[in-house]
Amino acid sequence: MKPIEFADVVVVGGGSCGSVVAARLSENPDRSVLLLEAGPTFSGVADVPAALVDASMLPVGPGSEWVGTYGAELAPGIGRTIARGRVLGGSGAVNGGYFVRATPGDFDAWPQSVWSFDQVLPYYVRSETDIDGCGSSQWHGSRGPMPVARTPENARHPLTAAFVDSAVRAGFRMYEDMNAPDAASGGVGAVPLNIRNGTRVSAALAYLLPITGRNNLRVQGNTTVASLMFKGTRVIGVEMIVDGVRRIVRSDTVILSAGAVHTPAVLLRSGIGCADDAVALGISVTVDSPGVGHGFSDHPEITVPVATGNDPSATSPALEAVLHAGDVEIRPYTRRFDQLIHGLPRGPHVVGVGLMRSAGRGSIALRSTDPFEAPEVRYRYLESEGDRRAMREGVELTRELLASARLSGEVAAPGTDDPLSALGTSLHLSSSAKMGPESDPVSVLDDHCRVRGVEGLLVIDTSAFPVVPSRGPHATAIMFAERAVALMGVEPAE
Repeated sequence: MKPIEFADVVVVGGGSCGSVVAARLSENPDRSVLLLEAGPTFSGVADVPAALVDASMLPVGPGSEWVGTYGAELAPGIGRTIARGRVLGGSGAVNGGYFVRATPGDFDAWPQSVWSFDQVLPYYVRSETDIDGCGSSQWHGSRGPMPVARTPENARHPLTAAFVDSAVRAGFRMYEDMNAPDAASGGVGAVPLNIRNGTRVSAALAYLLPITGRNNLRVQGNTTVASLMFKGTRVIGVEMIVDGVRRIVRSDTVILSAGAVHTPAVLLRSGIGCADDAVALGISVTVDSPGVGHGFSDHPEITVPVATGNDPSATSPALEAVLHAGDVEIRPYTRRFDQLIHGLPRGPHVVGVGLMRSAGRGSIALRSTDPFEAPEVRYRYLESEGDRRAMREGVELTRELLASARLSGEVAAPGTDDPLSALGTSLHLSSSAKMGPESDPVSVLDDHCRVRGVEGLLVIDTSAFPVVPSRGPHATAIMFAERAVALMGVEPAE
């Protein structure tokens, strides 16, 4: 295949945001768009392997060809190997399909010039087709690419049904629509899922693969971006490695959508970051931007093990309902993780407790200039007493619900000496190259997602979020890409 020498726009990363960006930008036939994806790509919807569309399983286990991994320190002495999607569609192609929107209050931390809740709501609506009869609601769309559905009450896993009933009996409000703004106040309800008829519908499936025949769009897989190229302070292209060969593609506009770990890594390798750190690695400084890779946020998760009887369903989504109580989200997973993920050793069934508003802020740093070496990722979870207290209270509430008359017939929850010992992460890493006012020395982007100090370079993925939302970020990432492209002056074709 002949290498492309120039594209009007190069999009780095074919995950959830990159798929949306490339699809929307290529609607203009006079604009050439090149999408570079580090993992495998596909020529059309029919070529997507079954493992990536089967919503009852998570294809992220040992040896999976659809993920990349990196080591991370969650807290001192607590390390984990993190797996993220490395395939067209990104982590949205391998996850459980959770598609809950951020709350209106989450956007108070975003630049109000263009990112208030009232301004982003039309882009949530535009992105979806809510197939549960909510299409006529002012909050929901009926013509968007992403399907949104909830597991019907009569089809729920017995554990889900018992959990919801237990929460309602405990006095929590029941919500039919967890994506409506009033659900921000907390309560229990069915999880909106980007799953249709058992199929996990990633952004690649919804936005990109149906239009790969466009003459002005090229999707190139198995491509690692080494660094960006500049002439002075203007981006002029991308240096990449394809099948072990270094190549260059020229472009006047580059959009980084490589994810909240690899987007800052590309910036750092390109000399955009802390100047002292760049010099120490022998990298020429392009822009001294100390916020790159620093101050990211995520949702720590504690798992509460439970003993269950038989498992009547092997096809339920991983998560069908959640409870929001204060700053925590309680997640009754329908099956053991070794039943959801091939290759894991047998473990207990668990209920997850996610801290959705955490004071912890992490850092990402290069170990070297090698683009194939994963950066150093430190989460700094649970350093504050407030976070530790909120997690303990969340675990205590979970145990109370599990001990209720309605749930105790389904599960038993053995005690533990330290409720915080089973620390994990929700894999919702955000704000590693965040938007913010120019007066904020650690903001990397302006309110239109443009990298400060250079021309022609944007970041459109969860790296740009000022802080991780208080709900899982996938639906917000899709909305964000839609809104960011519109801010570039591109409105979707009707």
